[in-house]
Amino acid sequence: MPIAIIGAGPIGLAAAAHLIERNMPFVVFEAGPRVGHSMIAWGHVQMFSPWQYCIDPAAARLLEQTSWQAPDPESYPTGRALVEQYLGPLAAHPAIAPHVRLNRRVTDVTRAGFDKMKTEGREVAPFQLYITGADGDEEIVFARAVIDASGTYTTPNPLGASGLPAAGERALAERIFYGIPDVLSRERARYAGRRVLVAGSGHSAFNAILDLAALAEQVPDTSITWIVRRGEMGQAYGGGANDALPARGALGQRIRALVERGVVQLITGWRTDRLERTPDGIVAFAGDRALAPVDEIIVATGLRPDLTMLGELRLGLDPAVEAPTALAPLIDPNIHSCGTVPPHGADELAHPEPNFYMIGMKSYGRAPTFLLLTGYEQARSVVAALAGDWEAARRVELTLPETGVCSGPVAAGGGVASSCCGPAVAAPVSESNLITLTPLGASVTAPVNNLQLVLADSDAQAATGCCGGPAPAGADACCVKDADAKAAGLDGCGCGTTEATSSVQVVTAGACCG
Repeated sequence: MPIAIIGAGPIGLAAAAHLIERNMPFVVFEAGPRVGHSMIAWGHVQMFSPWQYCIDPAAARLLEQTSWQAPDPESYPTGRALVEQYLGPLAAHPAIAPHVRLNRRVTDVTRAGFDKMKTEGREVAPFQLYITGADGDEEIVFARAVIDASGTYTTPNPLGASGLPAAGERALAERIFYGIPDVLSRERARYAGRRVLVAGSGHSAFNAILDLAALAEQVPDTSITWIVRRGEMGQAYGGGANDALPARGALGQRIRALVERGVVQLITGWRTDRLERTPDGIVAFAGDRALAPVDEIIVATGLRPDLTMLGELRLGLDPAVEAPTALAPLIDPNIHSCGTVPPHGADELAHPEPNFYMIGMKSYGRAPTFLLLTGYEQARSVVAALAGDWEAARRVELTLPETGVCSGPVAAGGGVASSCCGPAVAAPVSESNLITLTPLGASVTAPVNNLQLVLADSDAQAATGCCGGPAPAGADACCVKDADAKAAGLDGCGCGTTEATSSVQVVTAGACCG
């Protein structure tokens, strides 16, 4: 029986490429009429990751066997370019094309002959997938394993601040766009000269605001009101020049400039609970407060996984993040620092249902910090685990570009006392740089091999550390930036809690660059 992959986006097709390299049969089900269908919906948006971070290594090895021309690794693709220049050629590869089934929506997944309650013999029963075609016809497909890479794009978070649509939100659906509209082209007439309300504080909101600002230069009557739930912006603008992805860092700085120039009216601490249609336009309320009427609303408040088709499987999900229980604490935006994610793979992605994995955006649940690099490493590790190669599955090799933003104390006015994630300088790798780790969520049925995480020597960190180097002699501080912040009357830069273990510096959860 094949391994079933749900979703023909970049992560699902990466999983297919890795399965090909291991000579394992597979079938890919895509609900849309083409591969990367959801990405085309935001095809006008330029990604902040350059091409070098957007192509899976196994997929690249397949494509190199053809006449495919790799894009400039330093240039930045749009969503459409990623589909047309990468996913399209990959799906057309003769090793993949016969196994991709378009316009096939997976509506339910279960174990053949087993409901969720039945245990004995469950692990050897095949998976049973219910598939609906574009014409409404239904079929059942059996698989020995399931990789759910269906993403989260079709299930955006609502405008309502309590996790549910605000009162009146559903009734005004025709005036609300969820995601990043093509303001400068396809949707131009909808927004030109209009009063637009944008909700959200992430990169999707940034992109929408930047496009609206460009439109306002061409059509001056276009106005932009931006609402965010956080009380102070602080780190919301990102790490700027300290971000290892320059295009990502630049987004926040451009938004900050628009706010400071008055092009965008920013309202912080706003939690929408109802919308009302009035003769003057749509009015958003937060308790007894009301905004000025607007004509259109753009909601970019994140995404969430659609778990309805998995109701008969035994999932192990964190109740808040809705990510696998071992992965959730590594990515929880409430506690996670610096926008980086520790190495993780099949063990952290495992569920109580053997041989079922969610990878890609869906594996992150409601957490917003996913990068394609993460999904590609997940695909590699999961396929290795399904092949029984646990050494490869646990040999996680993932280094994500840092955001340049840390979870430190908040200074007066909402800013972080000092950003402590400056550009890192790599220390030489030696035996003293290696820490042996036991993977989280290790399977009890398979041998646990060790991971090795490369860290900088403490001496190297002191010399070139992310917080400006060692503190001046006699200063009650952990680094230069910590000393400067305390000298200015602040609490410090937020990276002061450390423990020395051998020659390696271990930073506690609340510290910078953890």
